[in-house]
Amino acid sequence: MSSLANQLVRAEKEEIARAIRTLLGRPLVSRHDDPAAFDLIRKRRQPLIQWFDYFCGWRLIVEPRQGYARLVKVKTEPGATRPARRRRTTRAPFDRRRYTLLCLCAAELLTSPVTTIGMLAQRVVQAAAVEEGVPAFDPVRSEERAAFVDALKLLEHYGALTAMDGATDAYLDDEDAKVLYRVDTTRVIRLLAAPVPPSRVAAELGGHPVADAAPMGEGADMVGPPVLAELTFEARYGGDEPTTTQRNLRTRHSLIRRLLDEPVVHRDELTPDQAAYADSLTGRRLLRRAAGEAGFVLEERAEGFLLIDPDGIATDTRFPDDGSHAKVAALLMLDLLVTSGPVTDARLDAEAAGLLRRFPQWAKAYQSDGGGPRLAADALEVLTSFGLARRAGGRIAALPAAARYRNRPQLPGLGTRASHVQEEV
Repeated sequence: MSSLANQLVRAEKEEIARAIRTLLGRPLVSRHDDPAAFDLIRKRRQPLIQWFDYFCGWRLIVEPRQGYARLVKVKTEPGATRPARRRRTTRAPFDRRRYTLLCLCAAELLTSPVTTIGMLAQRVVQAAAVEEGVPAFDPVRSEERAAFVDALKLLEHYGALTAMDGATDAYLDDEDAKVLYRVDTTRVIRLLAAPVPPSRVAAELGGHPVADAAPMGEGADMVGPPVLAELTFEARYGGDEPTTTQRNLRTRHSLIRRLLDEPVVHRDELTPDQAAYADSLTGRRLLRRAAGEAGFVLEERAEGFLLIDPDGIATDTRFPDDGSHAKVAALLMLDLLVTSGPVTDARLDAEAAGLLRRFPQWAKAYQSDGGGPRLAADALEVLTSFGLARRAGGRIAALPAAARYRNRPQLPGLGTRASHVQEEV
């Protein structure tokens, strides 16, 4: 093979790898938001479709004319580790009410390519009134308008809704605000990643609404575990009585999905089938091949596995990162967890309160009564989401991956940035 041919093959592999990591970090890529990334995905769509199907069992949809690519990521085991987040201020996770309004809005937007915020609100009022088990929507109440706006802004973020005249935020203070929207109905449909349509699940439940199986209360999951299992059922794996081929396929896909979706995968978190596959010659070969073709560095340790993206393309969030007070506090608390062993919530609360006393001009949102426990809770959420800590037996313990980080107790705004160095586990 000539030198030029080698260069072309190498360039193609690099483009495919970059496109894979782009889609992992952003499962919905739009030509409008990132024309270069979309053109790359469109150009290499066939090998990308094959890669995601073979290694993950995920479907990639590329719509050149519509101008978007959608990676339909499905978790083998349903979970709530990636909640929808509000696009305003705190970026807090969606609660049950916001998920309900998001679904109602999406359903109503499918009927018209153009609408106004007032017309949409009235249609949601009518839809909520006739849907069994769905609380009434009252746009007169400010908290209801805030939840409604959060749902609309998320749809705008995904390109399913575009404000042609006016701003969605205006509805927060004025129920009569004028906002004109253009609706991309195809993209609205593509937002749903459930392999089984909710309407089919509702039919199997005897006509009862899916919400009936959901736990009540703020912050609760939208639907209960049995319904989630129905929504995410993948027939290709054979259900309760799989063949050997189907069982092996599910094991491979589930393990690679976890490696791609989670910051770190510890061996004690694997199922027996996943652990056996990871230790087999075939499993190790395929894991390394998947990592190499996607441009990752696969780090294998006695405690588990970690995929490293040298360019930071595939991640939707970072750690260490001084972009939030909770992440800074989480980094500073790692030393306590690593050196002191499992600690109680009270010990973490005291550590956080001590940080706030030492640096009274830092983290002002927490400089109030109860600020220490709130900061500790937010920091712990960061550590658990990154696979660095785990609650066990009423205590919080550092996981093996936590040994990668050693922090220096310095805070942004005091003349230096929080820093870290990598260590061998």
